[in-house]
Amino acid sequence: MNLQQINEIICTPVSTLAELSSDSLFRLKNDAADQLAMAKALCEQVDRVLEQRYNTQAQQQRLSVGKDTGVVHFDDGEVRISADLPKRVTWDQKKLDEIAKRIAASGEDPGQYIDISYKVSERKYEAWPDNLKSSFAGARTLKTGKPSFRLALISEVQS
Repeated sequence: MNLQQINEIICTPVSTLAELSSDSLFRLKNDAADQLAMAKALCEQVDRVLEQRYNTQAQQQRLSVGKDTGVVHFDDGEVRISADLPKRVTWDQKKLDEIAKRIAASGEDPGQYIDISYKVSERKYEAWPDNLKSSFAGARTLKTGKPSFRLALISEVQS
């Protein structure tokens, strides 16, 4: 599928495309998946190229302004490069829980210092007896995600 074909498909009304044969929809879906995989691979390769070309310069730029992470800008010919090295902080949940308990025990509100959130595993929730589920029902909201469809040729499924 070339760029012109992709553009034509994108510009075709959904109602028109929905009238295509199932075989055509199957091919369209597979071609789109192949194009997506190739585009992702191309983006990953270009990202590796950019990292190899500019990583050292970005590190030096960060060091010169006294930071280990974040965005720095520099020029390469006529191109402005913005290199971002994001900060990824993780917190030990067990230790935070202990700290929150100490804060609460001292009479202060841990919510002033720590964002506290609660989660319930859906798998565990579904395994609970009805009386326990009913206690939590008011706190539970079910939302659906985006529907997806997989298409396979029957001849390939039966093989």
